[in-house]
Amino acid sequence: RAPTIIFAPSGGTGIEERGASTRRIACDVNRGPGDSIVAEATASCGLSATHATQLAESIRKLFTAARKVEARSLEINPLVLTKEGQFVAADCRITIDDYAVARHPELKIEIAREFDHPPTPLERVAYAVEQNDHRGTFYFAQLATTAAKDSKGLVGFHGAGGGGSMMSMDAIVNAGFTIANFTDTSGNPSASKVYRASRIILAQPDLVGYFGSGSGVASQEQYWSAYGLAKAFWELDLNIPAVIRLGGNTEDRAVEILQRMSRLLGASIEGYRKTDAPATIAARFAELVATGKGTKWKPRAPRLPKFVKDPSVTTIPVKGGRVRIDSAQWSQIRGAVETHSGGLIVDRAGAPVSSVPGEEFATKDSELLACDVECRLGGVEGFYLELDIPGLDELIEGAR
Repeated sequence: RAPTIIFAPSGGTGIEERGASTRRIACDVNRGPGDSIVAEATASCGLSATHATQLAESIRKLFTAARKVEARSLEINPLVLTKEGQFVAADCRITIDDYAVARHPELKIEIAREFDHPPTPLERVAYAVEQNDHRGTFYFAQLATTAAKDSKGLVGFHGAGGGGSMMSMDAIVNAGFTIANFTDTSGNPSASKVYRASRIILAQPDLVGYFGSGSGVASQEQYWSAYGLAKAFWELDLNIPAVIRLGGNTEDRAVEILQRMSRLLGASIEGYRKTDAPATIAARFAELVATGKGTKWKPRAPRLPKFVKDPSVTTIPVKGGRVRIDSAQWSQIRGAVETHSGGLIVDRAGAPVSSVPGEEFATKDSELLACDVECRLGGVEGFYLELDIPGLDELIEGAR
């Protein structure tokens, strides 16, 4: 395998299919195309010797430019010869390898995504989350800010896995809704990443509901996603319906988590499994929205337990946030916290401390998020995991 230059004397679409007139020039990954092969290709274009030499040099420069910026592809179509005798790229498209963007600040690429629009402020916030946490994938793109004519309303979409997400998007569109965004959290994401994704989806105004559905056969523990969603829904006091299809490993546990959280909120939160077809749950989603009597989501800052502001609160840092424990209630909540944290937090001399070194504890944000949710579901006040999403609250406040 080697980088290849596809060259044709005439431009336009479909040059890959013009086998007779198209040349494929294999390139050494370090040195580029061989001079003799390039000269042979340009000699067949009916140009003068001078122009053929210029064209050959342009082809070699194309490879040099692509290699310099670590491009996955570089296309010039057409390459024109001006009346002044100069070769000029009349149209050009370069696709940079996502993983190379950080090495090329000179390109001033804000987000390594192929959007059809300049990145929105919310997309910038989401991309920063992805860059700061490489556990699984988080992709977020805004699609619409207003519902289409005759639509039943804007929907916050949360998928898991490309193919299944596409099928699920079709289902919700066929049910009469407009999709506000595309979101994918897959590849075994952390609970914290799913939480942040959900918070970002719910930073969009005028949503009539939250629809989550992906491949249905994801090889990832679905309860982590359920915990992330449950925390976001509680913090924002969700008041629009949410229908979530969490198909895959431990889906029963995931559905149970969502059902339990639904009892604490005014919104209907329903969990579904891989055997539930996207079209079926989309129809159910439409029923729930219809009973909501036109309620539209208003983005808001997360609610915080009152004890978080107390000067005596115990604070332990984690990746991208901090654990807050009500020291005054420690003796009453100790048993629940030790159990739900899996022993990560224990009692020492009557005070809560981490049972592992600080560096290791900082990576346990998902386990501590689960502890947060389980304490909440069990009516245990005094434990809270605060997770940062830089720029999000400021963005929401500025939009009010």
